[in-house]
Order: sequence, then structure tokens, then C-alpha cells
Amino acid sequence: MLKSLKESDPEIYNTIINEVDRQKEGVEMIASENFVSPAVLEAMGTPLTNKYSEGYPGKRYYGGNEFIDVGENLAIERAKKLFGAEHVNVQPHAGSQANMEVYFALLEIKDKILAMDLSCGGHLSHGSPVNFSGKHYTMFHYGIDPKTGLIDMDEVERTAKITMPKMIVSGFSAYPRDLDFKRFQEIAEDVGAYHMSDIAHIAGLCATDVVTNPVPIADVVTTTTHKTLRGPRGAMIMCKEEDRIKPNTKKNLAKKIDFGVFPGMQGGPLDHMIAAKAVAFKEALQPDFKTHCEQIVKNARALAEGLLEHDVELVSGGTDNHLLLMDIDKSFGIRGKKAVQVLDEVHIYTNKNMIPGDRGTPFNPCGLRIGTPAITTRGMKEPEMKQIADWYVKVLKNPDDVTIKENVKSEVLDMIKDFPLYENLDY
Repeated sequence: MLKSLKESDPEIYNTIINEVDRQKEGVEMIASENFVSPAVLEAMGTPLTNKYSEGYPGKRYYGGNEFIDVGENLAIERAKKLFGAEHVNVQPHAGSQANMEVYFALLEIKDKILAMDLSCGGHLSHGSPVNFSGKHYTMFHYGIDPKTGLIDMDEVERTAKITMPKMIVSGFSAYPRDLDFKRFQEIAEDVGAYHMSDIAHIAGLCATDVVTNPVPIADVVTTTTHKTLRGPRGAMIMCKEEDRIKPNTKKNLAKKIDFGVFPGMQGGPLDHMIAAKAVAFKEALQPDFKTHCEQIVKNARALAEGLLEHDVELVSGGTDNHLLLMDIDKSFGIRGKKAVQVLDEVHIYTNKNMIPGDRGTPFNPCGLRIGTPAITTRGMKEPEMKQIADWYVKVLKNPDDVTIKENVKSEVLDMIKDFPLYENLDY
């Protein structure tokens, strides 16, 4: 498959081969990562990347887009069916860009936005001061109840009534529980704000109703197309057709969103990625994808149970979705930077993450975020979760014990043989 690349650029070829081997030989537990199907890989690596197609199907600024239009329309119609969406834009390149495009479409610079605090599980694009969102908009944040680890919806309502934002954002990058999207919508309607839901992490679970699907509820929904949706790296925006806030203007909500994407923030879309999105949406419409998403949550809960048996402290005490947050500082006396390093050594891949009330820094926090999408894609189930929990405890309790780490690494490599990845790819 990579014959030409191997001959013309062996350095990049070797980089790819080494990364594929790393993925094959590790327990991938970064909550925002997953493994796409061979069909999605094939769609991404096609001559569709050669085409320029600024605009939308039937309204392009370049000629020769008749087949590109077919692919984009397929992606749109499949996404509508998958999520029950009235309108879909599949052109956004990434999740942060999708959020930026919604802000640009519906708000003015310095308008008020209420979103989840980054330290409590929010996302950079939900108002971090180092991000465009925090620099260009007036941000207010809600957090979680320190006793329960849950979002206090009464606090959200109180803050909304005090600040009177133009937009309320629901969604997260590190929150292990289901969200009350209906209550968010009610609060937004009460204060005259748009409700944007960012479901980048849980999109696959939402599409299959394993967790609450906000698409029929919220004004606008953004999502990435990887993570639990198991598609290519990219994003999309879903919204209502009509604008609840400004119902009698020339442009309805759908047109405003489309204009915010192009020409507002992007030029030519990535047609090879849109084709891959269409493939992933078709896969997600199959009955076995719901079973897969149910297993993601079963695995996360089994993993939580395994860790709790070892008295590991989990934010909110467990999970309703695909991810867990461990307080490794309290549980093991170790911070995130060191934890990621020693787990890498035994081929278990995770990411450090701030937790509510973190005593550390963003670069070396007290938390570790772990997720089950990728290992579920490989076929692992509850028995493997018990084993993985044991490995976490063994390594994090003994981060400098070379013998323990070597033994765990050997066990990881032995187990992973039973869950092969990309066996038939000719690399």
C-alpha cells in the first residue's frame, strides 16, 4: 500500500510503520482516541484530496465538483439520519474550529458565553484565557459540586440569570457523567441565550442513545467525528433550521451556521475527509454499532469497579460514559507527568488531566483521564478491564520498580496478541 512512499521518502515511511506498530502493541486508553476501520482509512487516502470545492453542493466556486457533491450530500444525509438532525454541515476541519464557527455565526466579539470551566472538565475552546474563545469573548464558567463531582444545574441557572449570556455551552472534554441537556436548553430559553452543545467526546454514544442525544434538544450541536464516533479526524455542526432567538431575519439558523463555516472561517473543505466521514456515518448506522457503544460504557464501568476495588479515588465515584478521571495524587502519591511516562513504558497509553480542585498545574496535574473507546474497538470486554485496572494499580504504586514494570509490559504484550489491529493492511 505504501510502496511509492517507501521508495521516495523512507524517513516518513518508517515513521508511519513505527507508529502503526506502537498502536498494535499498546493498550490505547486516551479517551479522545479510537481506531478507524480499513474502509475509513482507504477513503482518507484517495485523490479526492486533489480537488478544490469552496462552497456547498450545487453552489461551488470551482467547476468539476459533480462527484464531490455526491460525497458531501451522502455525508450530510447519513449524519441527519444518524443523529435526527434538521441541518448538518460536514465541512469543519476540527472540533475547536467548529466551535469557533458557531461563535462567529451567532455572536459578536466580546459577547457573553457561559460554559464549563476547563479545570472542572470543560474544553480549551469553552473559554480558556489562552484560547481564542477566552480572548475574543466575555466568558463566564460553571463548575461542579465538590462533594458529588457533578454539575450543579441550579448553579448553572443562577449564574445564567446573573450574567445573562448570549450563549450557554453544554459539553466537556473530561466529565464522566451524562448531561441534562433538556435543563440546559430550558435555562438558555429562560435567559434568551442560544444553547450550543459540544458532544465531541460522546457523539457515538449520543447517536446510539447510549447516553442522551442533545441534537433534538439544543439549538446547535458541534462534534468531532473521531473519538466515540470512530470516524476520521474532523468535525461537523448540527442545528435547527429556524433561529429561535431571531426568527424573522433573512437568514435562518442553518444559513447562519453555513455562512459561519464558509466563507466565515474556512476556504476549501477537505473532500477526502468528508468522504471518510460519510463512510464512518454509514458504519455507525449499522445495528452492531449500538452494541459496540453499549460495550464502551460497560467497559468503562467495569474498569471503574476494578479501580474502586483497589481504593482508587475517581472523580464523581464512577462513570456514565466512556471515560474515567482518577485522582492519582491522592491514590498513589504521583502526579500526571510521571504517571503518563511510566505507563508509556509498559505500553499503556493515557493522558494527564486536571481534576476539580487540582493541587498541581496543567503541565503536571493530579489527575489521569482514561477511556475505553479504542480498546473496545479492538474487542476487549469486562474481563480485560479487570486486568487493566490491576496493571494501573501495580505500576502507579511502584513507578520506579523496574522489575514490576517489565513484568507488566510482558503481560500487556501477551494479552494484546488476542486483540489484533489492522491485520490485513499491507504496510
